[in-house]
Amino acid sequence: MGRYIDAVCRLCRRQGEKLFLKGTKCDTEKCPITKRAYPPGQHGQGRRQKKLSNYGIQLKEKQKVRRIYGVLEKQFRKYFKIASKRKGVTGKVLLQLLERRLDNAVFRMGLAISRSQARQLVRHNQISVNSRRVNIPSFLVDKDDVIQVKTKEKALNKIKDNLELSKGRTVPSWLEFNKADFSAKVLRLPEKDDIQFPIQEQLIVELYSK
Repeated sequence: MGRYIDAVCRLCRRQGEKLFLKGTKCDTEKCPITKRAYPPGQHGQGRRQKKLSNYGIQLKEKQKVRRIYGVLEKQFRKYFKIASKRKGVTGKVLLQLLERRLDNAVFRMGLAISRSQARQLVRHNQISVNSRRVNIPSFLVDKDDVIQVKTKEKALNKIKDNLELSKGRTVPSWLEFNKADFSAKVLRLPEKDDIQFPIQEQLIVELYSK
């Protein structure tokens, strides 16, 4: 299955909560989930909500995390396999891997208003890690890595605008952001407390452990 290309606001409505996939629009009255807090589709408003089974609850939580970070099912399953083989609590290691993605780090720095826009910056060779250009959004940053913008002045103006739009968003403590040169140093690996969303990672572990 290819990447989702339909209106991302439908994903929030299907999830029943804001996933902040549309950047600053999610904080305004124009947010569709604010105006239409029911599932998308012709019969979404009239459809009676059924009580979810344990499997349904687990699946919904997994889909939420996938949509937040913008990864496909195959990628997500790969992250879970890696997490299950590493030391520590599998669910927390899984979230740490997702949070360490380069596109997520760029978004968390405030250089992009959404993770999809951050992914585009990375793919267009506008981001470097330790002075080397990296165009792979799934690249995992590590402790002491330095992430920096390497782009032309025209594109830099857009990033400056994004920083202004994102000024209300807090840069997580695992990143030390330097606004002067649009760079950030990875001080430590991210923890669950650094994630802005309430995520029940144990439900995902239970889903994949069946």
